[in-house]
Amino acid sequence: MDFRSALKSGCYCLELRSSTKQEIIEEMVDLLVTGGRIKPEHRDSVLKAILDREKKMSTGVQHGVAIPHGKSDVVEELITAVALKKDGVDFGSLDGEPSHIFIMTVSSVLRTGPHLQFLAEISKLLNVPSVRAKLLVATSVEELLGVLISDQPA
Repeated sequence: MDFRSALKSGCYCLELRSSTKQEIIEEMVDLLVTGGRIKPEHRDSVLKAILDREKKMSTGVQHGVAIPHGKSDVVEELITAVALKKDGVDFGSLDGEPSHIFIMTVSSVLRTGPHLQFLAEISKLLNVPSVRAKLLVATSVEELLGVLISDQPA
C-alpha cells in the first residue's frame, strides 16, 4: 500500500476529546476500531503495541506533530488514523511544545518496508509549515485529506 492509499483508507477525527497522551492514543485506536480498520477483539493488542513503542521513545516530534505508531500481528497491511486537537496536548515532543496533529499508523510485524516508508513520507510532509497550518484549519474530513494528499513536497 502506498502513502496516498494508506491515507485515503484511514480514519479521521477533526477534534479529539482527550486531554492526555494516553487518552489520545486510546481514542485514536478506538477510531480505528469504529472505522472498521481493526476488529474490536484486537483493540487491546494494537493499543499495547503502540504504547510499548511509545515507552521506548516519545513519538511526539516537533512543530505540534505526533506520530504514534506500532507493529502488530493482528493487522495485515498498514493502517492509519489522522486526528487533530486544536488546543494541543503534551505528548513529550522533542521541542517541548504541545502536539496538535496526530498521525497514527499500525502495520504488520511481518513487513518493515511500508511502515518505514510511510513514516518517512508523513514526516517529510508535516515538516512543511503551510501543510500544518492548513490541517489545523480544516473543517471537514475531505479538506483534511485533500491537504494530506495534494500538498506533498516533491
